[in-house]
Amino acid sequence: MKINNNKTLRLALVAIIAAFFVQSCSKYETYAEKKEKERNAINRFIINNNIRVKSESEFLKDTTTSVTDNEYVLFSSTGIYMQIVRRGCGERLKKNETATVLCRFKEFNILGDSLQLSNLGGVYQYIPEEMSVTMGSGVVKSAVFTANRSLMYSKYNTTAVPNGWLMPFRFINVGRQSKPDDEIAKVKLIVPASQGQSNASTNVYPCHYEITFEKGI
Repeated sequence: MKINNNKTLRLALVAIIAAFFVQSCSKYETYAEKKEKERNAINRFIINNNIRVKSESEFLKDTTTSVTDNEYVLFSSTGIYMQIVRRGCGERLKKNETATVLCRFKEFNILGDSLQLSNLGGVYQYIPEEMSVTMGSGVVKSAVFTANRSLMYSKYNTTAVPNGWLMPFRFINVGRQSKPDDEIAKVKLIVPASQGQSNASTNVYPCHYEITFEKGI
């Protein structure tokens, strides 16, 4: 009788372990599943916000996106979507030029449907995001946040500027307002995890950004 009880106990334990294992596996998402969820979230965001997607080949003819039509260009090689709201005063950064760039931004977690970071309000409205950017041949060669003047650094503990933030430098001017009608550059971006900040990359979620760019003194 004791043997039968032990056997019953062992079978019960095996059943519990198996059930726990099945439940754990059902909760585990593969990287491919996370990427699929990210793509679906981006597609929903585009539909819900009435975004018109412009092909890269069409965009490169005049490098403009219609704000009226809420038009974004898709860079297919990176998955980044960009709308140039204002090209900005001043001029584009030249090859091998290094400049201090000041940014105001909002970071919206598309998957979480929430605004998760911004320096447009609170104490950080008095401290614009600061980064040092060195231009290469048509693309940014290097870029780092200034640690003691960066909300992004404070949040994500790295001075590395997300690749998504660097895409606009190919097309915008980086200057300062010297006349009342001057406007600094402004863009909107949809940035997939692979091109985003460290937390987005690790947890596989896309972000929408609104960012202004101004040349520092």
